[in-house]
Amino acid sequence: MAWVLKMDEVIESGLVHDFDASLSGIGQELGAGAYSMSDVLALPIFKQEDSSLPQENETKHPPFQYVMCAATSPAVKLYDETLTYLNQGQSYEIRMLDNRKAGDIPEINGKLVKSIIRVVFHDRRLQYTEHQQLEGWKWNRPGDRLLDLDIPMSVGVIDIKTNPSQLNAVEFLWDPTKCTSAFIQVHCISTEFTPRKHGGEKGVPFRIQVDTFKQTENGEYTDHLHSASCQIKVFKPKGADRKQKTDREKMEKRTAHEKEKYQPSYDTTVLTECSPWPDTPTTFVNNSPAPAPTFTSAQHNTYSVPDSNSSSPNHQGDGTSQGSGDQLHPSATIQETQQWLLKNRFSAYTRLFSNFSGADLLKLTREDLVQICGPADGIRLYNALKSRSVRPRLTIYVCQEPLRSIQLERQDTGSGDSNGAIYVYHAIYLEEMAASEVTRKLALAFNIPLHQINQVYRQGPTGIHILVSDQMVQNFQDESCFLFTTIKAENGEGFHIILK
Repeated sequence: MAWVLKMDEVIESGLVHDFDASLSGIGQELGAGAYSMSDVLALPIFKQEDSSLPQENETKHPPFQYVMCAATSPAVKLYDETLTYLNQGQSYEIRMLDNRKAGDIPEINGKLVKSIIRVVFHDRRLQYTEHQQLEGWKWNRPGDRLLDLDIPMSVGVIDIKTNPSQLNAVEFLWDPTKCTSAFIQVHCISTEFTPRKHGGEKGVPFRIQVDTFKQTENGEYTDHLHSASCQIKVFKPKGADRKQKTDREKMEKRTAHEKEKYQPSYDTTVLTECSPWPDTPTTFVNNSPAPAPTFTSAQHNTYSVPDSNSSSPNHQGDGTSQGSGDQLHPSATIQETQQWLLKNRFSAYTRLFSNFSGADLLKLTREDLVQICGPADGIRLYNALKSRSVRPRLTIYVCQEPLRSIQLERQDTGSGDSNGAIYVYHAIYLEEMAASEVTRKLALAFNIPLHQINQVYRQGPTGIHILVSDQMVQNFQDESCFLFTTIKAENGEGFHIILK
């Protein structure tokens, strides 16, 4: 391991290519359990390093390196991030290397560190909707995980844990002074998160990220040490091999001048340094049974939002309206904005907008919301913010028939048109052409408990009662007028409504 610690000196001396062959031979002599220096040297993260870098780079010396044993694509331009193709379900080794210089982080000498490996989205738009994307994947693949650790093949990892609420993460402890390899398996493929388009699909890229922590005084592994990640695409079994071959053949057909614009393919993939994953590991790494919030993007924080029935697409039984009186005002506070999101069935985005006031949210354009929330919810949120009313599919006018005694009393007064004074109609706007929608809107308009309405009938020829069905509602003429009366059900529980 001592010669691994001298890596920077070798690179800065400009003798990388001279030492590469000899070090490869040294690696072979060390045996199968050790790692050769060529695994570290032949990686793109070092290709831009030279002695001209400022001295402050010494302070940024990474304490660890993570090397995945999978070849990078040759079809990546210079200075772009490497891209590695993986096969679904295949085990890939990630070598956990101690890269500390002498005297660096002495407090972990002789101690274990914790690493969390995650597979996350590379695309920022998908990061914003990560929870919904992965919940959809979970629904289609019940019982499966996005990321697993191949325990029999792994070396030097102990206390391995997976959280049922975090299907895309695994964690373990390891000793930096010993040879450690974690074999991972990615079970999701890139095209599972790509909407179908005409002419085929293009798979989305993922990221493999490793975050490493040291133990604090209270015994929890929450003190961040180092994070690194790499870009990957996952194909169905054998698909990665075919894609790698295709990229190699394309590059062979290019001219020597064109090839200079592309970086070579490396046998292994180094994970480049990055910011730590934003979720604090506290609730994930301890032994508490409570699940931690998962799959959140870098913009999310720990704002806690209680569960609400309003998050369901089905309205509550009391027929609470989400009407035009619920407009979000620019003066709304963060808490009021959260309440507005919950009330208007946007609870899935309360964490994402947890620091947004009303003015902040109203400043977002339609394009912003579509990029953040996806086309469906983005347009719905934009319309809700702008209070755009949706044109109803059908409008009917309904009046509750007054008692006969009231009718007679008004008629006896002889004060003109009694009907004009008694019959006051309510407009019922139907967004769905369904009998259940008629029942719900009647209950809402006339303050009738919805659970007490057993059936809705329409009075037909000779006074017969015809059950109102979806087909009947679909054949209502727009702006039809109805009187209705109520009769008690035969069993005495609830009542029926009869439209006339």
